[in-house]
Amino acid sequence: MPRTLFVTSALPYANGPLHIGHIMEYIQVDTWVRFQRLRGNAVHFMGADDAHGAPIMLKAEAEGITPEQLVARVAADRPKYLQGFHISFDHWHSTHSPENTALSQDVYRRLKAAGLICVKPVEQFYDPVKKMFLADRYIKGECPNCHSKDQYGDACEVCSTVYSPTDLINPYSTLSGAKPELRTSDHFFFRLSDPRCVAFLKEWLETPGRLQPQVVNKAKEWLSGTGDKALGDWDVSRDAPYFGIEIPDAPGKYLYVWLDAPIGYLAALKSYFEAGKARANGEPRTFEQFLADPKVEQIHFIGKDIIYFHTLFWPAMLKFAGAPYKVPDHVYVHGHLTLSGDKMSKSRGTGLSPLRYLEVGMNPEWLRYYIVAKLNANVEDIDFNPEDFIARINSDLIGKYVNIASRTAGFVNRHFGGRLPAGPLESPLLKDLQAAAPRIAEFYEQREFGRAIREIMGAADVANAYIAQHAPWDLAKDRANDAQLETVCAVSLNVFRLLTLYLKPVMPELARAVEAFLNIPPLKWDDANHLLLDHKINPYKHLMTRVEAKQMDALFGSLNGNGATAAPGAPAAPAAAPAPAAALADAGTISIDDFRKVDLRVARIVEAEHVEGADKLLKLTLDLGTETRTVFSGIKSAYDPATLKGRLTVMVANLTPRKMKFGVSQGMVLAASGEDGPGVYLLEPDSGAAPGMRVT
Repeated sequence: MPRTLFVTSALPYANGPLHIGHIMEYIQVDTWVRFQRLRGNAVHFMGADDAHGAPIMLKAEAEGITPEQLVARVAADRPKYLQGFHISFDHWHSTHSPENTALSQDVYRRLKAAGLICVKPVEQFYDPVKKMFLADRYIKGECPNCHSKDQYGDACEVCSTVYSPTDLINPYSTLSGAKPELRTSDHFFFRLSDPRCVAFLKEWLETPGRLQPQVVNKAKEWLSGTGDKALGDWDVSRDAPYFGIEIPDAPGKYLYVWLDAPIGYLAALKSYFEAGKARANGEPRTFEQFLADPKVEQIHFIGKDIIYFHTLFWPAMLKFAGAPYKVPDHVYVHGHLTLSGDKMSKSRGTGLSPLRYLEVGMNPEWLRYYIVAKLNANVEDIDFNPEDFIARINSDLIGKYVNIASRTAGFVNRHFGGRLPAGPLESPLLKDLQAAAPRIAEFYEQREFGRAIREIMGAADVANAYIAQHAPWDLAKDRANDAQLETVCAVSLNVFRLLTLYLKPVMPELARAVEAFLNIPPLKWDDANHLLLDHKINPYKHLMTRVEAKQMDALFGSLNGNGATAAPGAPAAPAAAPAPAAALADAGTISIDDFRKVDLRVARIVEAEHVEGADKLLKLTLDLGTETRTVFSGIKSAYDPATLKGRLTVMVANLTPRKMKFGVSQGMVLAASGEDGPGVYLLEPDSGAAPGMRVT
């Protein structure tokens, strides 16, 4: 039976333009949504601006405009990003809306009626000039530990000490420069520590498939914490002046932005229904009827930095607000996007501007493909590397995929009047590719996009080998070969059609161009079950251009000129993509003397444990025969620590120790991974090797 899906992505904050992290998430969600639509499922894909909070209020004040004017200006800028990267939201709304006000206040009243709202006095700094309470980010002073000046109110950037704003020496308001005063105000708290909430969350987290294992483990750490790390009640109120939604029956009090922001998902859905868009999208019910239907799947895609809110507060709020509200069926979490291995930083001027990408004329589907090819179902960061981007797009999309049509379509038009034969086409290549449809569908369903792309491009490799083997350009020289030429071209173009179908969630506009070329209606997933026979195609037109180095130079080479950002370590003019056969040679050669400088030793893993606060690292204690070493290794996504104890591996023993915030890493273990491979594989010596042995 077709599924009904209510899908959201995290709401961008409405104080500035969309950044590449937003676009990365939208591409991921949009690919999944488009796949679901191809399968015939009913999808309602909602987006909205997160439009409340003190930062928006203060920015608007600094610009001499109202907060409403600021969020309206930002909202007007959204379509060029969303349309530019072919993001197919069914509706885009705002948390600053009548729908969100009504729903947020309704949820608050329901939680209060359930006995889950309490009032507690809170002491915090107050700016007597701005006449407002100050969040930590608006307070600076002298670090109480290292005495560095101008440190923020929550942690020192010099010595990394974490403290309370009241611990600062000579604190001052960053808004006015005034010395803040300690004042007490009553705040409203959602009692997340209530036994009812804790019991519900334990059950909710245990539901198989609802969350990724890494996310479940992290949420359980918060849920089962003790002392300072115990699950606490959540302050859901802020004092005036504040740009937000007023708390019912509490003058001068506003709902904290993080309470009304996720309710914005529902507000967008409600606006979508009230605007008639849901009915136009085949949904005849009302908003309340739709939301109350247990068969409707509510699915959220978010980044790893907002897990806490979406796996604890959000489901608990929905649960105890009661019907028609329902808890999420799935919360899918992804990692961040890095640039040439480094974290993007606005302050350091290192980043990838999505608007700049479009302005310099780069194909948005290049970026869609590149990001999707690197994504999997784990909570892992992915990297944008300019040289790799050029190589992958030119190799995969041009050299493999488009190449199939460009090498064969012309013969169909010149020799057979543009008509494919009536068949039958008995081809193992076609049968294998048709049989791959359920497997590729499952990869898309499980968000294992990288595996889907590898399967698709593997089939493209086989197709190109088939074309090279049969050489239609040679067959075309003699009309006696027409029957064979017709078959080769028909097989190749049917392969091309199937590959287009499988790539359509990723590259919808390219698929549209292929559908026009093949003279077929929009492809659906079930179309994998039949072939294109006795059919007239249109003349072939070039479908996609190659990425050129000068385009990457335009994207990254204007740091101080017109707002483009620089890629860390990227060359001024990236080299053209190397041929696949040259990939190993490009790594360069070393002498035997160079190799001898690396001291590789067999080591036994005597302990392996998780590192608190680290997404990728495991702490390994290694026995080298005569000593033990501690190594922090980024293999957490691939290995359960319990399975590593006692295993042999190989380590670099003469690597300069590296001081990390978790401790000192005294070497490096060796592991294998493909550039876009399925995982990480720890190297293990053959039986008989012993700790301390040198690898030569």
